[in-house]
Amino acid sequence: MGSVTRKKIMSIMALSAMVGLLLLPILLSVPVFAGGEAPAGGPPPDSTQAGSGEAEKKVEKGRDVYYKTEGIVVGAPAPKTTDSPKDYPRYNFESRVLLWFANQQHLYYGSFVLAVPIFCMIIEFMGVVSKDRAMGKKYDQLAYDFIKISLTAYSLTAILGGILIFTFLTLYPSFFGYLSSIFRPVMHIYALMFVAESGTLYIYYYGWDKMKEGFLKWIHLSMSVILNVIGTVLMFLANSWIGFMMSPAGVDEQGRYLGNIWHVIHTALWNPLNVHRILGNMAFGGGVVAAYAAYRFLSAKTDEERAHYDWMGYIAMAIGVAFLIPLPFAGYWLMREVYAYRQQMGITLMGGLLAWLFIIQATMIGILFLSSNYYLWQALGRMRGAEKYQKYIKYLVFILVCGFLIFITPHTMVMTPAELKAMGGQQHPVLGNYGVMSAKNGGINVIITTTVLSFIWYMRGNKVSTVSWAKFGNIFMGTFFFWAYVNIIWLAIYGYYIPANVRIGLSVPQVATTLSCLFFMTALNAVMMKGAKQTGPIEWGKISARSQYALIMLATAFTWMMGLMGYIRSSVRLFWHVNEIMRDNSPWAYTHTIGFAANMISFNVLFFWISILFVFWLGTLGVKKVPVEAKVPVPGRAPEPVVGH
Repeated sequence: MGSVTRKKIMSIMALSAMVGLLLLPILLSVPVFAGGEAPAGGPPPDSTQAGSGEAEKKVEKGRDVYYKTEGIVVGAPAPKTTDSPKDYPRYNFESRVLLWFANQQHLYYGSFVLAVPIFCMIIEFMGVVSKDRAMGKKYDQLAYDFIKISLTAYSLTAILGGILIFTFLTLYPSFFGYLSSIFRPVMHIYALMFVAESGTLYIYYYGWDKMKEGFLKWIHLSMSVILNVIGTVLMFLANSWIGFMMSPAGVDEQGRYLGNIWHVIHTALWNPLNVHRILGNMAFGGGVVAAYAAYRFLSAKTDEERAHYDWMGYIAMAIGVAFLIPLPFAGYWLMREVYAYRQQMGITLMGGLLAWLFIIQATMIGILFLSSNYYLWQALGRMRGAEKYQKYIKYLVFILVCGFLIFITPHTMVMTPAELKAMGGQQHPVLGNYGVMSAKNGGINVIITTTVLSFIWYMRGNKVSTVSWAKFGNIFMGTFFFWAYVNIIWLAIYGYYIPANVRIGLSVPQVATTLSCLFFMTALNAVMMKGAKQTGPIEWGKISARSQYALIMLATAFTWMMGLMGYIRSSVRLFWHVNEIMRDNSPWAYTHTIGFAANMISFNVLFFWISILFVFWLGTLGVKKVPVEAKVPVPGRAPEPVVGH
């Protein structure tokens, strides 16, 4: 009894430490830490002597372009570049395209190796605290498989980072020199954190077998927490460069550094960028791991392998979709902060030059949710008793398609002058009504709510609730979802009858309705299914190959959308290296056409997946097969796939 209590205490302490350390970087970004009028490193107020008037006159001060505080100028103005080999050396090729490629590939691999250790930490913790030793080993094996994939990818991330720096130095020396001078106080910290992450990762991976029992296992789990804290801090520092280029702070109007590095890091868009990229990276990482599991499933030779990689793909998909659901809301927050910082930037994004890119983004989001739902419907086939839900799938398909079509409908059409004249304006007389945000908010919330319903059906697939109030619970859940759909659709329609500034506020109750379905109904379903009677075990590996192609489609759509959002974030600066501070005077200071951008994004996606397939292949070389003892299946339990390290 004492050992059980001690294990529970250690579990609670470990969970608290993991949550606290993971939230530490976010807590440090609270704006209260950015307060204070005096710049860092400046002399204390009482240090000025009466006879130092002449020296005081030599101290030049500037006004922060964002915080509006005064600080002592300690940096040079942003360089005024010219179209010359000095500022923009070039090959016989567009330099921006080369930089685009190097940056995007580094971002893909960096996002992947940031997300996977977080998966490992969560899954390894679940294995440690599991009361079922067999299930605990199963989780531990899964976490090991995850980190094994990321090890080779981590090396490629470092190589691509070096290529990216060399590309900056070679093709944009003036711009890179200016950014380096601004971020000099933290660049050595970034380098040290990268070294620390490398060392921690290798000890974490190679020490897996040595630290798999007892107290050493808790030390190993703690190392995963440290690894993820370091990775999160690295991502936050990298995001500060992006945030500074879009919404500079800590400098005056000439771009001179004012001595407060926290102001430079904590720009107007830093916090929403951090949240958006954490969610995006986790969803992307889940998609890539799910694609790896699908690849191994399709190439498996034995039932045990198929069972293991089927389960692995499901866990990765579930994690990816869990972070996908709040991602649109984080995107709305980011766009809101862009509008708040510079209204013209927001108009350029959502209603001007870049507006059609968001139609493409909506298409990708729709593909993500459709692929996720299709996988869940196919996964019902691995459970006996789930046939009762098959007849309702056609209704979910109808709801999803309607929401998807509304979500991707543009407000204005791209037309020739003759077509414009024939239509009588840019807005289609019918489709134009569905292209406004009121309809689009309704469409995406309907899609998310339907995805939650599909997941709940999957969780009930082979179970029958045994609680005394099961009938009432089912009626309540069905009624809740029905009125949730009614509320979302009604608010979308009501938005047409009120002013635009009031209509924006309707997104809040729509989001609240969707999140209520997500959290309350999922929790209610978990309570109802506790101790439920199983109609049969989950037959892992007994799933169609089509489901695995859906996982690959999910990962590909994630990858394409990440490339698209990176292009949108960069393009909103138009002809500025640093918005309103340092102008881009290269020959390529213009916005590419949508067609060129789509081709470039597709090339980046294709190159990434070719290279990641090589990483997957390398992962298969180190697999050691161990004999699996025959087990007598336990009635009512899912088989537990086991493979060796």
